[in-house]
Amino acid sequence: MSSSTPSDSLHIVCPHCDAVNRVPAARLAQQPTCGKCQLALFTGKPVDLSSARFLKHIERSDIPVLVDFWAPWCGPCVSMAPFYGQAAQQLEPAYRVVKVDTEQARDLSARYAIRSIPTLALFLHGREVARQPGAMDSQRIIAWAHAHRPK
Repeated sequence: MSSSTPSDSLHIVCPHCDAVNRVPAARLAQQPTCGKCQLALFTGKPVDLSSARFLKHIERSDIPVLVDFWAPWCGPCVSMAPFYGQAAQQLEPAYRVVKVDTEQARDLSARYAIRSIPTLALFLHGREVARQPGAMDSQRIIAWAHAHRPK
């Protein structure tokens, strides 16, 4: 019999197939895989999300979801991208790190009133808990995410 209870488990949305997986909290750092597609639940890279996938990830995940709202024509966005990737390597599996292309997901830009890019937003259980516009390096991204992590 397992020593974990359902309250010890976290819902994690697969970055590949979007299946919702229940993972014991103690196993998050042990490279868990998706029960549906068998791929890694954490890749150490930001997950590109379309509008269709976005809500499932922010609403069904029990870990905070850090979102970079960006656009390919935005110089500061492009210059921040490598730093955001480095931050993803350090923030996972405590956070899901995602990117939303505001050119492709104009509905999300409008829904969340994204006025400047890049903009970082932190979500938990579908609710935005913090927002920060402007480009940052990896250490500032990590520090910002930790400073605003919901308790």
